[in-house]
Amino acid sequence: MTLPIASVPNGTVTSAKGFSAGGVFAGIKTPGADKKDIGLLYSERPCAVAGTFSQNSIVSPTVTLDKQRVGIDKRVHAVVVNSGCANTAVGDQGMVDAKAMTELAAAHLGVSGEQTLVSSTGVIGVEIPMALMREFIPKINVTANGGGEFAKAILTTDKRTKEIAVSFDVDGVTHTVGGVSKGSGMIHPNMATMLAFTTTDANVDPAFLQATLSEAVKLSFNQIDVDGDQSTNDTVLLLANGAAGGTIISGGDEASEAFTTAVLKVCQHLAIEIARDGEGATKLIEVTVNGATTTDDALKASRSCAASLLVKTAVYGRDPNWGRIFMAVGKAQIPLDESKIDCFVNDIQIVAEGKAISYNVQSVVSALGGDEVRLRVDLNIGDGTGVAWGCDLTEEYVVFNSAYTT
Repeated sequence: MTLPIASVPNGTVTSAKGFSAGGVFAGIKTPGADKKDIGLLYSERPCAVAGTFSQNSIVSPTVTLDKQRVGIDKRVHAVVVNSGCANTAVGDQGMVDAKAMTELAAAHLGVSGEQTLVSSTGVIGVEIPMALMREFIPKINVTANGGGEFAKAILTTDKRTKEIAVSFDVDGVTHTVGGVSKGSGMIHPNMATMLAFTTTDANVDPAFLQATLSEAVKLSFNQIDVDGDQSTNDTVLLLANGAAGGTIISGGDEASEAFTTAVLKVCQHLAIEIARDGEGATKLIEVTVNGATTTDDALKASRSCAASLLVKTAVYGRDPNWGRIFMAVGKAQIPLDESKIDCFVNDIQIVAEGKAISYNVQSVVSALGGDEVRLRVDLNIGDGTGVAWGCDLTEEYVVFNSAYTT
């Protein structure tokens, strides 16, 4: 029997035992009500750490440095993050500054710089304002209730924070998985601009921790799209400090299955909230592809559809143009039989066996007017299922990004 997973009320990245966090406004971003732009996440106990990162050929030195410090034989205590400046494409100074940020955070927290990770997000081609870092990192107060402050500190064009925590019990011991993320534009991850930080107080084998995160990212952050662009700074981290106690989680038992489910639940929630918060978006789009030859084919096809600009604009305009859905699934170049495809919009069938059927057009137009639009494509040639999430594409996205730095 699968162990139940419970939602933690007001859950965030510090809901797991032993984690604290905080944030401060240093002036990297333009001022605003309750804005933050530097955050710290900290565990007094050393953490096993897993990570996935941007596969862009151009990456921030923060990504390069974290890759060096994340591994099954590595332990970390803290993560320092800034928003408003990506620290990308700034030459050798980028790595100098990334390391300096970790040293500043480590000195403030009383840990090793080598056991401190760093992330940056914001405008590419701008150096980190180190004078602000030196002044404000030591002023950050980390507390067990500071997850919300950390969540604010990592935002750029986001309209809201993205936070969650869930828990499960094993032999009377409660284990918690929490997380925060940011992202609103430049979202088409392939591990978007996106960052996600997840924590757990479970005692997890480092190799199993990495395998769990990699699979969760495959089914969550790598299945979302806002605009088809992949950031230079994409980072997802999972820290496990073992503060809950209990036996080690390493795979092959109920506890491991529950942990895997909990991490996936957290990652999918955070990923969906990124898609929902897409720049200029008015609707969340969920695309499900069933009946593919393999799961990977279904994931590929669903993401192709969620990422299609023509599908996005059709949803925005409430246009039941199912030909665009067919096009987007077809361009995924997976095995299919056109004569077997069924298609649905919010459970209203509009295509059967590859051909349009009689349906109430106004009902579909009305369905496309909701805050969430569900597209389903049944290929009917296998057992593979995949889900992806995106958002509509609006005039506001174009206007916003045409003057991003001005």
